[in-house]
Amino acid sequence: MQIKWRKYEQILVTLLVVLTICGTAVFDKDRGPVVLLCQIGVTFQLYLLYLWLNLLIIPAVVDARRHKAGIYLLAFLQWLLVSYLFALGINIASYHAHPALYNYGGFRLFALMGYNDHPLTNVFAGFDRSLILTAFYTAYAGLREYFTFKAEQSAKEKPYRVLVLNQVFLLVSIYVLVSATLLAFHVLDKGDRDVIYFSIITPVVLVYLGNTYWLFPSQEKKPISLLFITRLLLSTFLYTVPVNWLFIHYGPARDYWFVWWGFQVLITTPVTWLLYQSRRDNLLQLKNTQKALANSKADLQFLRSQINPHFLFNALNTLYGTALLEQSPKTAEGIQKLGDMMRFMLHDNHLDFIPMSQEVAYLKNYISLFKLRIQTSDNIRITEQIEECNSGQLIGPMLLIPFVENAFKHGISQTEKSWIDIRLNYDEKEIRLEVRNSLHPDKAEDLEKGKSGIGLQNVSERLRLFYSDRHKMHCEAKNGEFVAVLLLKNK
Repeated sequence: MQIKWRKYEQILVTLLVVLTICGTAVFDKDRGPVVLLCQIGVTFQLYLLYLWLNLLIIPAVVDARRHKAGIYLLAFLQWLLVSYLFALGINIASYHAHPALYNYGGFRLFALMGYNDHPLTNVFAGFDRSLILTAFYTAYAGLREYFTFKAEQSAKEKPYRVLVLNQVFLLVSIYVLVSATLLAFHVLDKGDRDVIYFSIITPVVLVYLGNTYWLFPSQEKKPISLLFITRLLLSTFLYTVPVNWLFIHYGPARDYWFVWWGFQVLITTPVTWLLYQSRRDNLLQLKNTQKALANSKADLQFLRSQINPHFLFNALNTLYGTALLEQSPKTAEGIQKLGDMMRFMLHDNHLDFIPMSQEVAYLKNYISLFKLRIQTSDNIRITEQIEECNSGQLIGPMLLIPFVENAFKHGISQTEKSWIDIRLNYDEKEIRLEVRNSLHPDKAEDLEKGKSGIGLQNVSERLRLFYSDRHKMHCEAKNGEFVAVLLLKNK
């Protein structure tokens, strides 16, 4: 799922051009066919400039690989060309339409560009203004592409966020389109539009967007607090009063701004709350569906990596070798640990959260089984400091084991000095896991070769879904060791 900002903008601009041409053709036909044709031609030329920038120049720059200088140079030359062609078109239209002879608001663009009654003698007239206009839009488009890229990167595994952004962009597009329609077909003159549409409807739309996608979701399952009331009053004030003062320059409507602010708090806010409640189940269902998909993906990857013939074959071979050497005690212990691990994976791993004691028990069993495999090696040192769990706190299943698995996978060498240090501390407020292991980038053998594990990337995805802003994860390789630290804040 992708953010459709650029797509919605292109549709909006196309409809605005159609509205402008239709409005000009209907209400300005008495000015003569030549003037009418020039006005429509300038509008269409502006639209072509927009399409050239958005369909050719900007995508070429965005999709450029390895920052090739030739692509940027070609895009810059095209940018200069379209700016010049637009200025030249304005010159030609101004020569035929003579906008200086008319007191006509439709020629604002001519006035902005500087009309030229002698375009053939000065072919660069208005080129500077055209460059400025194009530069302003290019800067906006650059910011649009940058924010779209960042939003899609941060929401890569969260289609819900992308969906919300698309809904906001669609609503804004409809809002702009309605305003343009009212103006193009003279339903409202500019003064009435400023008062009715911008100073009244605009704050309502802003309150709806702010409440639906920010204020109410942040208060989900929480009692109404002083902080929530403060946010509500401040947000409705900022959405209402500055807009009111900006578009209403005189009269009682501006003097009684506090009445309109009170209307937003007492009327608009409850209505938006009812609308939010009617859509809440659908929005939460989308979020929960994404969580379930991510959780299922994590379970599937885990089962494919942990419960597979490779892992079981290694474990059983270890138990068989131990049985030959010691004739039963460690064999029985190993079989019991393996059984506990399999029971945990089959029965408890499907839950969103499990008791911390179960996660710790699985972690200890995993470490113990691996120690059996390397017990005859003097080159390998494994130390662990794992606290006993005496509390009933919960944790997402399989969040700790990938860090330990990663250490065993990359930190053990049969021919070089190797070490792993595991520390797990937790209390009622937080859980902290630190795993350090030696690095052997050039080792030929790998005890876990061919086994990818569920991976730290998968853990990162699950943390974002189930712990949101209540976690910190840091991984770093330096000075011949790899350090992984996970910090979870309890609710």
